[in-house]
Amino acid sequence: MKAAPEQSKKDPGAKKDSGSKKALILELAAHFGVTKFTVAEVEQLRRQMIVRLGAAGKTSPEYIAEVLGEAGMRVIWSTDSDTEDKYEEEFQDLLHFSNLEEAEICVMRLDELLRKFRAEGEKAAAERVLDVARLGRRRAEMIARNQRVDPLKRAEKEEILQWFKVWLETPDAFFDWLELRKQSPDFRNRFGETAASA
Repeated sequence: MKAAPEQSKKDPGAKKDSGSKKALILELAAHFGVTKFTVAEVEQLRRQMIVRLGAAGKTSPEYIAEVLGEAGMRVIWSTDSDTEDKYEEEFQDLLHFSNLEEAEICVMRLDELLRKFRAEGEKAAAERVLDVARLGRRRAEMIARNQRVDPLKRAEKEEILQWFKVWLETPDAFFDWLELRKQSPDFRNRFGETAASA
């Protein structure tokens, strides 16, 4: 007999959770200060939901895009509906940078993809590469600002954040800049000779 009342209590709570998820999505979205939400922004919102609500915050990107769209916000899920499927393999595990060496490989791969897609005239895919890089920049920034993270890891993420910024602004000059940066006294003092020669 107790099962029925508990069940009826669960249903309104589930609706309330759904309502509070929507409210939190819209609250977080307001802080982005963007005119459109791309795959990268939706992914960032998804991650922030988990940070704020823990396991209860797990939300699909599609649901977040739907909530944003229903609220009248512009959502660019993909400028070419086939781009995501067509190049999904290219984007899989692209943002993996737990250290400086992996970050350099990550930016190299982003650069290769951007050049490839631009050469092939695949504007939507090229834009997605830039969105992924912007997401990487935001991830590095979040870790760099997290006081609970080890100071050396935070310093590495600050450096990686700078790499993403420079690549996004001047991809053609990035690798020359990076070589000079790695030889600089500041870089060598912060990360040592081993990182400079990588």
